[in-house]
This record gives sequence, structure tokens and C-alpha cells, in this order.
Amino acid sequence: MGARLPVVLLWHMHQPQYRDALTGEYVQPWTMLHALKDYADMAAHLEANPAARAVVNFTPVLLEQLEDLAGEVRSHLEGGAALHDPVLAALVAAAPADPHRRLALVRALLRAQRAQMIEPLPVFRELVDIATTLATPERIAYASDAFIADLAVWYLLAWTGETLRRSDARVAALMAQGRGFGPADRRRLLAVIGDTLAAIVPRYRALAESGRCELAVSPYSHPILPLLCDFAVARESLPGSPLPQHAAYPGGRDRADWHMEEAIRVFMRAFGQRPRGCWPSEGAVSREALEVIESHGFAWVASSAGVLHGSVPEAEPNRAFRLRGQRLNCWFRDDGLSDLIGFTYASWHGDDAVAHFVAALTQIAQRHAASGHHAVLVALDGENAWEHYPQNGYHFLEGLYAALASHPALELTTLGALGAREFPVAELPRVRAGSWVHATLATWIGDADKNAGWDLLCEAKAACDRVIASGRLSPSAIAAAERQLAQCESSDWFWWFGDYNPVEAVAQFDQLYRRQLTVLYRMLALEPPAALARPISRGGGAMEQGGVMRRATAG
Repeated sequence: MGARLPVVLLWHMHQPQYRDALTGEYVQPWTMLHALKDYADMAAHLEANPAARAVVNFTPVLLEQLEDLAGEVRSHLEGGAALHDPVLAALVAAAPADPHRRLALVRALLRAQRAQMIEPLPVFRELVDIATTLATPERIAYASDAFIADLAVWYLLAWTGETLRRSDARVAALMAQGRGFGPADRRRLLAVIGDTLAAIVPRYRALAESGRCELAVSPYSHPILPLLCDFAVARESLPGSPLPQHAAYPGGRDRADWHMEEAIRVFMRAFGQRPRGCWPSEGAVSREALEVIESHGFAWVASSAGVLHGSVPEAEPNRAFRLRGQRLNCWFRDDGLSDLIGFTYASWHGDDAVAHFVAALTQIAQRHAASGHHAVLVALDGENAWEHYPQNGYHFLEGLYAALASHPALELTTLGALGAREFPVAELPRVRAGSWVHATLATWIGDADKNAGWDLLCEAKAACDRVIASGRLSPSAIAAAERQLAQCESSDWFWWFGDYNPVEAVAQFDQLYRRQLTVLYRMLALEPPAALARPISRGGGAMEQGGVMRRATAG
């Protein structure tokens, strides 16, 4: 067959800022839980196979939360400091006496995928069934502190990764114990969690330094760069899309630059090297967004094949592209292959899924490898899919790395490695703004609630600009306001607005967003607008899958 076909796996690791800007409490536990289950497992698979290669992309706001959570657990274990994640706090303190908070905690401890995370654990399954009957305002008083403590332990055990269960004797012992977890048992589990959180960044740093993976980064707080730069680009793919009342986000291009600069700073502090690649938030690109990314010294950027086809329908996929006049290599993921991992293979036997995936790649190799111009990028979320796989995808991922690393027709590699050997690049005559969600930007703008969210953000940004221009803020206060503004600019708020998401999740993100804006106004010594006291969203409607919403795409 001649030359082997390069294959790149890109895992995107992202969690928004879940810490309530007013109370300091983590209102959602997903950063901690995904670290315990997914970030640890994904590192372990690369560590276990010396021939495995992957690109792992981190959002800086995730890196900061991992550091913060690890520090909180360490401070608690060493000196009894408070834990601001209610799920973690349930390990070391009695359940809240207030019935509303007690009910909220029990309901939070039920949010796990039923088939793969609850059913395989008989004791947890029994506790969940009992807790489900008690999780009502009328019955919550019957849930004792001891019962809730056992439920909390098993909930966190259910969220441990398969590699952690196989390697950590403390986890194995707790799972064997079954019930009656006392303070020492719960402290032991908290130590496991603290150790896991603290090790995530060093493990990936070591993998990168050994050449086993390439680390990449997204803009600081995961904003949609094309929309920061220009609202009107949303109409490139959907010409009739309604837009916010504000014509544009004030100073948006400067803010896009800020997010890239801050991303590089946080990344270098965590990993000790400068990132060469960028997965822009949600794979969202436009011509101006690509200019921003290139201007900050990045060598490659990645998006979706849907964006490529929307830009140049006749373009041949599975190639590197470059806009005329730019030096930035643009890669577009194979959407079909990526979605097989994200949404299809979870219900297959691991061996069958690996064989099917490798066969599809082999067919591409038979068509294109000899040219030396083609490579396949498979890119998806590195955290949400695995809870739907048996044993957190352990057998599938182990088999996938082994099969790709040893295949005579396929070369498992990274985008940085391809760039270093000057892989052939095709010209991209134009780019139509879009993301990996249907190759449009409609997930973040165009809906009445999304547009209302943007208008509130535009007003806050204008207020921020006025106060900074007045000269009454110190340099440190300006820096703090800019970082708080960045939290308000995250894509995640706008993702959740709309009537297609679960009502409870929409309400939680709606409140978090308005509280982020409220804190920004207070940092500027301004009275928050009355509109921030009222919900933006008018409701939601999508069903949850297994208690945890699976995003429509892996992002």
C-alpha cells in the first residue's frame, strides 16, 4: 500500500466554571467527577501503551478548576479547611439539616448513567433505588445521615475510572466493604480524590515531555471567537438568523486577543511549554477568528468537516488546508468517524467497535495513503462519552490504541508531528463561519433567549469599558475585572439557553450566568441591572440521558 495513512486522535477536555461567583460554592461537581473518572483514565491509556499517540486539548478554565479543587482537598486534609463542593463536603460533614438542601444533595447523588454506572454496582443500585423513593419533599426526612453518607461514598466510587479501580487498593477496599462507611473510610476516599486531582496536570505534562502526546489549548474561558469578533458572521451559514439588539460585541476583537493571550499564559504555567495547536471553542471558526489565532503564534487549528464543506463544497476532506496569505494549518475532523466513537460504539462490543473503526480507516488508506497528501483527524470530547461505555470505555480504548499503533497501513501520530515534517497543505480559498454543531453558530446565537443573554453581556462590557476609561480602577482591579468578564464570555451560557435543553439544567446555567454578570458589576462598583434578578430563559424541553445531559455534540 505504500506510505501509511497518518491518523490523529484529538481529545478535547472542557468544563465551564462551575464555581458560583457570589457564594464561592461549586454548584455542579462535573470537573471533579470527570477528573476522577475520565481525565485519569485517558492519561492511563496513553501511559500504558508506549506506542500510543494523541492530541489532548485543555481549556484553561478547566486547568484552573483542577488546581483549585486539588488545593481545597489538600487544605482540608491537612488543616480542616472548608470544601466548597457539596458532593465532596458530604464525605466529611453531616448532611444539611435544612430539608431543601438535604433534598438537593440526595438528588445530586443520583446523577449517574444508569446502565453502565449504577447497575453494575449492586450496593449502589440498591441505595439509588431507596434514595429515589426518598428524594421528595415529603419523604426526605427519612433519609438518615448514615444513609446519605453511604450514598455519597458509592456515588463517588461509581465515578471512579476503571484504571483507578484496577490500580488503587484504597478504592478496591472501599468497594469491597459495601456499607457502613465511617469517618476514616470517607476520609480515605477523599484522599484518593485529592491525589487524583493533583496528579492530572503532572501526568499529562510528563506524557507530553516524553513525546507520547501533544497538548493543545482553547481560548481561555471557552468563548465563541467568531461571535466575539462579529455577530454578523452567524448569517454566513444561516442568512435569516435573528441577531441581538446590539450590532456587535463592544471591543470584541480585543477580547478575542485577550482570551488567546491568557490561554497561553495559563497553559505555560501548567505544562511548562508553549502550545503549538488550538482547538477553538466548539471548533468555531471564521476568517477573523483564524487571523486572531494565527497572530498569537499557533501552528495549527482544528475544526469540523462540516465547516470545510460549508466553506468549499468541492474540497477533498482528510487534508491540511491553509487560507491564502496565512501560515496557520487548518485541520477538519472526520465527523462520521468521530461521531461513531462519541455516540455509536458505546453499545457495541469493544472488539467489534475497534475492528469496525480500523476497517473504515483502512479503506481511506487504500484510497489515499499512497499520495502522501492525506491524514485523518478524529476529534471529540474526551470526557462525556465514556459513561455510556461498559467499564468507562476501558476495553475499547485499550484496543483502539493497540490496533492503531500496530497497524501496517496506519500511522498513529499528532498534528504537531505532521507539521514538523512539513506535511503537504492545500489552499483554502475561503472559510464560512461555523462550528462542529451542524457547521453553524446557531447553538450560541439566534434564539431569543440566547440573544437576550448576549445583550446583557454587551451592556456589561460597555459598563466595564466606561469604568476602566474613567481611571478610577487600579491596575490590579482592572486585571480582576477582565478575568471576571472572561467568565461571562464563555460559550456555555449561550449553549444552554433555549427550549431544547432540560429545564433544570437551563435554570442552573441561567442563574450561574446572571451571577457572573452581577459580580462583574459589583467589582466595578456599579449597581447590577434589575434584569439580572430575572431568569433569561423561558424553559427547556430535552430529556436527560441517564441523569446527565449528553450534549448534542462532543464539546
